[in-house]
Amino acid sequence: MLGHLQPNFGAWPLVAAVLGLSLLLTVSYARTAKISGNLSATTTIAMLLTLVLGAYASHGNVTLALTAAVIVAVFLDLKPTLHGWLRLIEHRELTASLQLLVLSVVILPYLPNTGMGPFAALNPYQLWWAVILIAGLSLAGHFAMRLTGSERGILWTGLLGGLASSTAATVALARYTRQHPVMVSAAISGTLAACGIMFFRMVVLIGVIEPALLSTFGGAMMIAGILLLGMALWRQRQITSAENNDRTIEAMAPFDLGTAFSFAAFLAVMAVLVPAAKQWLGTSGIFVLSTISGLADVDAILVSLARLHSTEGLTTNVAAVALGLATLSNMLSKATIAWMTGGHSLAELSYLATQLP
Repeated sequence: MLGHLQPNFGAWPLVAAVLGLSLLLTVSYARTAKISGNLSATTTIAMLLTLVLGAYASHGNVTLALTAAVIVAVFLDLKPTLHGWLRLIEHRELTASLQLLVLSVVILPYLPNTGMGPFAALNPYQLWWAVILIAGLSLAGHFAMRLTGSERGILWTGLLGGLASSTAATVALARYTRQHPVMVSAAISGTLAACGIMFFRMVVLIGVIEPALLSTFGGAMMIAGILLLGMALWRQRQITSAENNDRTIEAMAPFDLGTAFSFAAFLAVMAVLVPAAKQWLGTSGIFVLSTISGLADVDAILVSLARLHSTEGLTTNVAAVALGLATLSNMLSKATIAWMTGGHSLAELSYLATQLP
């Protein structure tokens, strides 16, 4: 009705109705909250939206208004479920989620999308986008582990922990094996799963940053990831019932801003060093730098190589060899971590995983 009144009276009837209903709902909400102690404003907001959407349907786009109304109805129906999920979220997880929103919504849109600094290698927008992608994968891995629960076993710990950080998953599993030697077979399964999922994460990164490289890298990485996951499942089937009943590893911690900034700094250093190595030392310099960088992290050198291939004409063959060296050194690094932290048995299977690529 308010929509039909607008041609004759303008927007004032709708404004008056919204203000009047808002005042009425505010008073009602205050009295209800005081009596019952329930501070939920969902019903109040839904009633106000009903008025606004009804007026919009009469005067504006009926389809859009109906779509919005259906979405609101779905959320109202899911209210108990959503409240249950919110009660399960820890404070550190909420903080990490809000920080990710700050990184992606508040900071990213205002960063310049142009090369700066030495060799014009520092593109703030692209560097920050890579940080958001890594942080998002890390947070997704953490929540996936939390949602599936520790009862899924150590295989899930490695699989989903590898989505966040295969190195972090290896360290956690190795430490757990040191404390519980009987769980070595389960830890091997989880470590292989973490290493396998790393290749799928790399495929995602390449697809986002430089899709042209997928035709070269995608197939090999998918095969390596599938083989490692197959080995993890094969090892999982050999786990004894005693091992299978001991499932107490906690989910990996979500990222924080300190971690994101540290990764951004490391990524910026790699972004400058890779073209510098290419100019000063040629192809061999890129290979050496990739090998050294892979000892700590494979994502940063992957991003740098993809950008160099996209903007500086790095050949696909050189990028393939460099990424292979970085991946191999990263896998050997994880095998060393497993040996130092978890012992010989865990390191043996972790080392076997390095032979697949």
